[in-house]
Amino acid sequence: MTMNGWIQILIYCGILVALVKPLGGYMYRVFDGDRTFLSPVLASVERGLYRLAGMNEKEEQHWALYATGMLLFNLAGFLVLYALQRLQGALPYNPAGMTAVEPGLAFNTAVSFATNTNWQNYGGESTMSYLVQMAGLAVQNFVSAATGIAIAIALIRGFARASGKSIGNFWVDLTRCMLYVLLPLCIVLTLAYVWLGIPQTLGPYVDATTLEGAKQTIALGPVASQIAIKMLGTNGGGFFNANAAHPFENPDAISNLIQMLSIFALGAALTNVFGRMVGSERQGWAILASMGVLFLAGVIVCYWAEAAGNPLVHALGIDGGNMEGKETRFGIALSALFAVITTAASCGAVNAMHDSFTALGGMIPLINMQLGEVIVGGVGAGFYGILMFVVLAVFVAGLMVGRTPEYLGKKIEAKEVKMAMLAILCLPLAMLIFTAIAVVLPSAVASIANGGPHGFTEVLYAYTSAAANNGSAFGGLSGNTPWYNITLGIGMLMGRFLVIIPALAIAGSLAAKKTVPASAGTFPTDGTLFVGLLVGVIIIVGGLTFFPALAVGPIVEHLAMIHGQTF
Repeated sequence: MTMNGWIQILIYCGILVALVKPLGGYMYRVFDGDRTFLSPVLASVERGLYRLAGMNEKEEQHWALYATGMLLFNLAGFLVLYALQRLQGALPYNPAGMTAVEPGLAFNTAVSFATNTNWQNYGGESTMSYLVQMAGLAVQNFVSAATGIAIAIALIRGFARASGKSIGNFWVDLTRCMLYVLLPLCIVLTLAYVWLGIPQTLGPYVDATTLEGAKQTIALGPVASQIAIKMLGTNGGGFFNANAAHPFENPDAISNLIQMLSIFALGAALTNVFGRMVGSERQGWAILASMGVLFLAGVIVCYWAEAAGNPLVHALGIDGGNMEGKETRFGIALSALFAVITTAASCGAVNAMHDSFTALGGMIPLINMQLGEVIVGGVGAGFYGILMFVVLAVFVAGLMVGRTPEYLGKKIEAKEVKMAMLAILCLPLAMLIFTAIAVVLPSAVASIANGGPHGFTEVLYAYTSAAANNGSAFGGLSGNTPWYNITLGIGMLMGRFLVIIPALAIAGSLAAKKTVPASAGTFPTDGTLFVGLLVGVIIIVGGLTFFPALAVGPIVEHLAMIHGQTF
């Protein structure tokens, strides 16, 4: 580890924290229906969209109706994207003449982008036409991100309201998120990326002649606009197969910094939105502090492991850390930081090969996802995910002091705890059961590139990434097979909607409750003690659930490496 590396990490953290309050204040005004600096331009557009849809923006919904609208909208998005892929060969804006995507892969990809996962069992530049990239993948990047933010806002309203029957209107929340938040920011980011050298064109691929006289086809396309929403919406699907390690997606250290900030910006700002909506910004800062503790712990371990490198390589007289699978443009520090950010935020973007990380360095991204990606997390998804752990933490606190658990004046009763546990436990259900089957099923084992514990970790990482709606992968696993396409798709659906439905049920239940005034026995939830309790609950739940799998995967691989064995 170097001082330069730590300075870069601290600069990133400082800029991120500085963005939380202004961005959170803006988002709060947007979702509260207040006037913003964009209202003179966009208010008439917003009203026009409501008239076109034949809806009343002031009419709010019960949580069940909110959930129904969300499910139907996402089903429609899945069907449209599936159809675009299957009809790709007959559709325009296909300069490379891509043929129709195979049914299993089309299913996997449609589920992946509809659930904000962006798992890719294909190479973007060799599989998807410009039309599918723009009208299919990029559109889903917007609407899946907006869906996650809308669910988070609905859950926040559940905590903020008292004796109410509604939690907002899904269509209004979705429209405002895309119109006032995602689109304006993505326009600015797209222009910045074009300035930095990322392509944005509908022109055909370019044929070039190398210095040796060989012919090379250079893939181009509308890249910058997709990278903007890919990062801001914590989607992560690469326009190119090499993702953010490709120079056309991530040209230099400046673009790398902007992309890392984009991944965390909205998720971190939602903690401030929460504090404002419940009437105490300290509550939001407490949740952000909990996220920050877990994030910094992950960065320290991952950076240390990659900087230490492999002792077998050192024995050959080669000094330095583990640079295998990393870009020299970013080095070890920024590669480790990017890996921790992207897996803490359910964003599948990668600027280095996670499969080439050391055993412990690769274990940190795995743990980030297994904890439910609540360390900032995906836009919206990370916040409503950590609120599930908040419910569990105050329940534990209530047991310790012998009184009914409370949070923000709302009594946390059996229904809320059961729904929170359902949301938390659905993730290990999908991650571990599918992994257990895959490592004994001959057709699934045939896709594993490495033997021993590393091969097991490749499979565990795949199902963890799918259920956590992350989308990054250990590159050693060949996932484009019927088994992986179908089961990974099922895991993505479980990880998305089996968390959202309980979260909305909790929102509806809490919104209907009266607010109880704080008393001398009320457990304070805006201080250091609560931060410690919340972090402890997250670690204990994750540790008890996943430690056996980690023990036979990256931990065993690390011990074997120390004793001179690699896989």
